[in-house]
Amino acid sequence: MFVAPDPGRLRLRTSLRAVTGIALAVITAELCGLSLTASITGGLTALLALFTVTDASVRAQRGTTALLPVAGFPVLALATSLHGVPLARDAAFLAVVFCGVYARRWGPRGHALGIFAFMSFFITQFLHAVPAQLPELYGAVGLALLASGAVRFLLWPIERRTPPAAVPPGMPGRGFARPTTRQALQATAACAVALSLGQFFSEDRWYWAVGTTWWIFVNTTSRGETLVRGFRRVLGTVVGIVVGLLIAIPLHGAPAPTAALVAVCVFGIFYTAPVSYSWMMLAVTVMAGLLYGLLGVLNPALLVLRLVETGVGAVCAALAVVLVLPVTTHATNDAWIQRALRSVHAATGESAARLAGSPTADPAPHAAELELLLARVRMALAPLVHPLSPFRARKDRARQVIALLDDCAREVRGLVAIAADPSASHDARLAAACWRVEAAVEGLTAPITGLGHGADRGSAPAAAPAPALSEPALAHLHGLERALADLAHPLRSDRPSPLVGAG
Repeated sequence: MFVAPDPGRLRLRTSLRAVTGIALAVITAELCGLSLTASITGGLTALLALFTVTDASVRAQRGTTALLPVAGFPVLALATSLHGVPLARDAAFLAVVFCGVYARRWGPRGHALGIFAFMSFFITQFLHAVPAQLPELYGAVGLALLASGAVRFLLWPIERRTPPAAVPPGMPGRGFARPTTRQALQATAACAVALSLGQFFSEDRWYWAVGTTWWIFVNTTSRGETLVRGFRRVLGTVVGIVVGLLIAIPLHGAPAPTAALVAVCVFGIFYTAPVSYSWMMLAVTVMAGLLYGLLGVLNPALLVLRLVETGVGAVCAALAVVLVLPVTTHATNDAWIQRALRSVHAATGESAARLAGSPTADPAPHAAELELLLARVRMALAPLVHPLSPFRARKDRARQVIALLDDCAREVRGLVAIAADPSASHDARLAAACWRVEAAVEGLTAPITGLGHGADRGSAPAAAPAPALSEPALAHLHGLERALADLAHPLRSDRPSPLVGAG
């Protein structure tokens, strides 16, 4: 996690911006004289706005941020008004779950609005909000969106590529075959069971089981991904509870140190989310313990209950993806790997054009996209490389695919850095090397016949013999050639491919 690549220090800058935006939201709520409950609502709203709004352009991000109250305010009103009517409240919560997941079919905006709607309901349960507090909650949400938006769009704008959607292109489907429809039904069924079991263990904190189930389904597609994500969530929660016992409980809700540690947790959530779900959950669990300390209800028994409810939610999610319209892991692996390879192709072509003197060529966005796509490849292949996976051959080959794609990314980063240097000169040999890279990518991304059984994607050119290269750009291109040539074996072998793994 600490040595994971961070091109342009994007994760660092995004994390620091998040801490600034959330702190400003909480400070604004406090200066306006809002209650502790409203201030916490404002802080969580700012966190969600900064974390979930991932549209490709800044203009689209502004639009989605402006629409968050449209999704959140009605849900806040519904949740607070049904607080004392358990059956109606539970039915409404499940309806929000279904609509929130189904909304992902409309891309990043639908994804963000669905999460915000769900979390609006969740936050009212977390804070035990009642209708009398609704005006104050609306004010806190509005102030938080203004404060975090000012930091995000005015004080500290960061251009970034949108993270790839959970469902790769080429898998639209219709009816129950549509991934978002399957996920909506899976998540609703899992949350219904989690809600019932969660209330069996606690009539007051049952919502943790539902929240666990919901977040396990976020950014996953196959049953293998979901199972691994559930395992990592439980692992992160266990470690977070241990840390909470050592840090949060001794503080007894002291405002200043608690606020400082919450800021550290917020930084941890944003910094670790792209590379480690377990570390992110550790930060989330510690932050939740600190907030309970501020509310004056934190004790060891509550943290143990948090673990129990998390386990319930993870088990319910696991059962749902296995039993309710399951999607196997191999259905998504190939699509993500091909997208990553095409990103390599685009970054290489733009770098070569930049080195040739083109003023409009810009490989940096493609390199950033490649990093995001590699994160999705790792998530898709996680079930195969997990220590508990029994498929040793597939595990080895999936690890080889990940390692070689990492090699490609490293060479692309080096090539892009050289292309950004105004003094870098164009070498006539670059054109030939770029052509070989493009041909290798085209060979690896050609349509498969007989997936996993004598599969053939066409013949990817072998890497050219390594010359004694003094030109750094040529050295990076040759490294790309080698990595792509080596990828031909795990991706096009006659034996079952990691793209056809179990799960």
